Amino acid sequence: MTHDSESAIEQRIQAAGKTAPRLTPDHITNQIREIHFHRAPGTALTICVLTLRNGFTVTGESAAASLENFDEGIGKDVAFKNAREKIWPLEGYLLRERLWEAEQAAMKPSDGGA
Repeated sequence: MTHDSESAIEQRIQAAGKTAPRLTPDHITNQIREIHFHRAPGTALTICVLTLRNGFTVTGESAAASLENFDEGIGKDVAFKNAREKIWPLEGYLLRERLWEAEQAAMKPSDGGA
């Protein structure tokens, strides 16, 4: 999913009036602290390493089938997109965990201030 398609989906969610807690493209972008690219020498393999705000890293890769078709900019774009896509399930899990914890806290009986 490209950032453009992420934005289009976010627009559809907003247009539908959905207001429950959710992840947004901006939230995903804001989790990224550093971006590094590496190309394996002599290959068409590009690796993107994203370091998130909490220090966790995710990677994305791209590889042209032949060196003749390799383009550095395209390789970086594809590797970045593939790395970014890995952030969504991690952040989705974290959001669901926080919502569940809030639900559990709301169900606890009050101890009457004791």
